[in-house]
Amino acid sequence: MLDVEVSLIEKIISSWGIDSKNAAVIISIAVLLMLGFLMTRITKRLKLPNVTAYIVVGVLLVPIWKVIPAGISGIIPDKVVNGMDFLSDIALAFIAFSAGEYFKIGELKKSGPKVLIITLFESLCAFVLVFIICAFALGIDISFSLVLAALASATAPASTIMTIRQTKASGEYVNTLLEVVAFDDVVSLILYSVAISVCLALMGDGSSVSFASIGLPILKNIACLIIGAGFGFLLKLLLPKSRTKDNRLIIAIALLFGFCGICTLMEQSPLLGCMAMSIVYINISGDEKLFKQLNYFSPPIMLLFFVMSGMKFNLKAFTDMTLIGYVPLFVAALVYFFIRILGKYGGSYAGCAVTKQDKKVKNYLGLGLIPQAGVAIGLAYMGARIFAEQGYPELGDHLQTIILASSVLYELVGPGCAKLGLYLSGSYKKEEPEIKVELVPDTNQISESTNLDSMAEDNEISPEEAAYNEAVEEFYGNKDTEKQDSEGDK
Repeated sequence: MLDVEVSLIEKIISSWGIDSKNAAVIISIAVLLMLGFLMTRITKRLKLPNVTAYIVVGVLLVPIWKVIPAGISGIIPDKVVNGMDFLSDIALAFIAFSAGEYFKIGELKKSGPKVLIITLFESLCAFVLVFIICAFALGIDISFSLVLAALASATAPASTIMTIRQTKASGEYVNTLLEVVAFDDVVSLILYSVAISVCLALMGDGSSVSFASIGLPILKNIACLIIGAGFGFLLKLLLPKSRTKDNRLIIAIALLFGFCGICTLMEQSPLLGCMAMSIVYINISGDEKLFKQLNYFSPPIMLLFFVMSGMKFNLKAFTDMTLIGYVPLFVAALVYFFIRILGKYGGSYAGCAVTKQDKKVKNYLGLGLIPQAGVAIGLAYMGARIFAEQGYPELGDHLQTIILASSVLYELVGPGCAKLGLYLSGSYKKEEPEIKVELVPDTNQISESTNLDSMAEDNEISPEEAAYNEAVEEFYGNKDTEKQDSEGDK
């Protein structure tokens, strides 16, 4: 009789004479959350973003390491890994909804079509360069190169926004960067939708490339966008001012999850629709508090998503020198890493030159567009799932491996480059802690207060912790108002 491999967690539970599948799942989630947190203690000292820590944890959990005893398939049960595919949809929903906050019509009117032109230049330049190099220089299959090039157009809004918040930067450069990053995800999703459709059509039969195979997915995305906008109006109707904060959070998450379910039924990414939902909501309500609430609810979900993504990383393909086209897989990942940077910087420079942007914006905008993680990893995850469903699991495996490997590198250098761009553009300056002296009129005594904002970097409070603290302070600072609201809540 063949020995059945089990995970380390299942082995420990069974050694106690207990047979509980639920216990294995719950303990596995607890282990993933704790390991993710512990790794951030290390990356925090290295001034690296939390996303890097989560991906590294996932990579380290892959059962490629020889330290795992015989008969043990890994630390986490396979059923947990395979049963949490839905996290990619939910994580993308939160990422997209938070990005839509910056699509305020009043601010977009000020910039006009200039931001859209810059976004098209930098996205399409990265797309074209990566496609040409991968397909013709590296000899990678054209259909696969199309999907990889589409992912190259995406930028990580989380890393960029985190860097801006940490430095408290402001000005024309920051406004342009935020608007470009927000538009960037829309363009990347459209490119991805077209690319994955063409890819699947080419892999099946080149003659099957038609409107039905390419146009239908685009129409589905448009439908998702319209439905998402409708959900934005519904969210506004269900969140009157009298609604308590707990119920606001419950309703918002219920609508986000419900919309994700609809997109899954349509076999589409929830990214564009969730962004449409938040754009509609922020513009008709002007309510920014909901975004803060979601910001302190989502970190555990994002942690699990990035850890699970890291566990999909095929380290064995790197060590075994697996070929893709003419080159090993790790060479393709490195080429993708550098060519995308070149495309982003060159495209943003050209776009700024065409729209006659300020010299500092033109010279340094590309530095803020280097980070890539959440959106690209989410789309790669979904792309791998589609490839597997179509009978090409190895292509999905290669796609995730390239994106995850390059994302780790981007998260290592991206925030630093973004911070450099902010500094060189004059969007923020390093200041020493400032002592403010204030005269108290009644007693003529002097009170001294330290400018804590300038020391925020020393405290090293993460964006997630800051969002949580803001929400808690807001909650307890408005107790009386909350009681009145709860009485009138329906």
